[in-house]
Amino acid sequence: MTDEPLVRWGWIGSHLAYLRDLTLDHAVIALVPVLIALVIAVPLGLLCTRFPRLYQPVALVFNVVYALPGVAVFVVLIPYTGLATRTTVMIPLTCYALAVLVPATVDGLRAVPEALRQSATAMGYGPWRRLAAVELPAAVSYVVAGLRVAAVSSISLAAVGALIGRGGLGYLFIDGFQRTFPTPIVAGIVLVAALALVTDLALVLALRLLAPWAAHERRATRRQRGATQ
Repeated sequence: MTDEPLVRWGWIGSHLAYLRDLTLDHAVIALVPVLIALVIAVPLGLLCTRFPRLYQPVALVFNVVYALPGVAVFVVLIPYTGLATRTTVMIPLTCYALAVLVPATVDGLRAVPEALRQSATAMGYGPWRRLAAVELPAAVSYVVAGLRVAAVSSISLAAVGALIGRGGLGYLFIDGFQRTFPTPIVAGIVLVAALALVTDLALVLALRLLAPWAAHERRATRRQRGATQ
């Protein structure tokens, strides 16, 4: 064991297809819940914005859910969703993503200047058209920021699903630990980090395409901060 190298490149070269399949499985398990959470968070955030008293109870529920250990939630779900199924892993990940995305959506909608809403109304925009054409585009930078946090967190947490037989790249950690073989562990760490990095960069690019003005606002803010220092 003392002579075991940190990485056996021959093992990696002979397991490229296996590593690819685990990475794709991990991406599905981790990112589909974030997309589901986004679809739920936008209308829920809109409701919380329209009815402010609703926001605190909703935020409390998701904060409590976010504090629950993932393994404990998996164990509770197993009798209903089955062992070693994607559903057992993806339900908690969806709830965790909601705990991030709902506040991000509410903050984004609340940050829309009232003058902008009034201008849209004066131009003849109805409530739904104003929401689609003015409010959501103005809030997109907040939502994407929440997506970045939720996606990276989900990619990290998805590996825990390997403890119940469905965790994508998490298999590599268990395999390496059980065999006292560090190569799969190192490969798993690198692939999880690479998947998180690629996902984050994709979301940054999406923000630039959807809201190019957001980058200009950030640069202007940095220049103002630099001028005051």
